[in-house]
Amino acid sequence: MYSERVMDHFMNPRNMGEIPDADGVGEVGNPACGDIMRITLRIEEDRIVDAKFKTFGCAAAIASSSMATELIRGKTVDEALAVTNRAVAEALEGLPPQKLHCSVLAEEGIHKAIDDYRSRHGAREANGG
Repeated sequence: MYSERVMDHFMNPRNMGEIPDADGVGEVGNPACGDIMRITLRIEEDRIVDAKFKTFGCAAAIASSSMATELIRGKTVDEALAVTNRAVAEALEGLPPQKLHCSVLAEEGIHKAIDDYRSRHGAREANGG
């Protein structure tokens, strides 16, 4: 059902935990399935230097969170905003159709954490405003 990469990120999640005094925090959930994701970011000079997650959910939700943090670490804020749920799913070598919502949660969590960072630090909005 799951790819080897999904199982690897589920069994050996990367970047699990929470950044104390994070620069940005994004929490998202899916009431239909009960998955909850919390992504915390450390940002220096507009670059994500650390990203961690805490996820309550299924294997796909945990793997998606783990992969999402891997994909955005080292990227600029704008580059991280460009990471899509499709990119997360592809990096995991696919997710079953009924589990694609987990990669959507990961994308939404990244966006919420960056929005939180920008609102707290007076940075420009994603739409240039």
